Amino acid sequence: MTTETNLAASLNELPPQKSNVSRFLRVFLARKVVVLGLIILIATVLLAIFAPLIAPHDPYAQDLAKSLLQPNATHWLGTDMLGRDVLSRIIYGSRVSLTVGLVVVIIAGALGMAIGLVSGYFGGWIDTVFMRIMDAMIALPMIVLAMALGAVLGGGIVNVIVALGLAAVPKYARLMRGQVLSVKQSDYVIAGVLTGVSSLRNMLVHVLPNCLSPIIVLITMNLGMAILAEAGLSFLGLGIAPPEASWGSMVNDGYRYLLSNPVLSLAPGVAIVIVVLAFNLVGDALRDALDPRLRGMD
Repeated sequence: MTTETNLAASLNELPPQKSNVSRFLRVFLARKVVVLGLIILIATVLLAIFAPLIAPHDPYAQDLAKSLLQPNATHWLGTDMLGRDVLSRIIYGSRVSLTVGLVVVIIAGALGMAIGLVSGYFGGWIDTVFMRIMDAMIALPMIVLAMALGAVLGGGIVNVIVALGLAAVPKYARLMRGQVLSVKQSDYVIAGVLTGVSSLRNMLVHVLPNCLSPIIVLITMNLGMAILAEAGLSFLGLGIAPPEASWGSMVNDGYRYLLSNPVLSLAPGVAIVIVVLAFNLVGDALRDALDPRLRGMD
């Protein structure tokens, strides 16, 4: 009885186990700069959603009599060459950037994960064919491949999304394949094969859920890259067609006036840098939080 009493007392003195959620949040929010990045992303999303209520002017209304105005009390960031309010166009441009970023990673993630899952699970000639195609695509930088596809497909938000989505597929495919090759050697996957579980069920139930952590991190980081790539395409005239408000096209329109009115180009450029940096900070923190070595720390 004495031994049992002492054992019970010892167990009661042990600190309570922290939940996975609390550990995740502790690592994820450990750095103040990450919290700042998270606030910036939330603010950007709110700007995009409530743009009609927040924008002080119609972003598409032209007034040539007020073209190229310097920042003032009425137009906080001035006006462009067509007399359109720059601040309002930046606010509406957040809609385009976030839409492009989200849809691009959905397309690239879905296609890439499917290719990587099938390729890694079955191996053999299926793996060889898929991976050689991915190698050919990844040999070109994402922006170069997107430019080539954009030149073929043309401008417009739909074509930009398709071009960037296809260009980003190889990263997801190769990462998923690597995860699958590791996970499919696990005992629970082998047990599923031995007990007659179908390949489709084994892939979707046992393999896929255990490969998602690095994919989630890649998605977060690629949101910023997709926004930056869209801005680059729009700057080169292969992206969003006017008069749609786009940060990249605004930088392109304003760079000719850098000496006389630098705000036209600098303001949307700063918006791109801030949002992309925020996505990278949050993605980096998410990677640390999902790292099993850190997740298991007390």
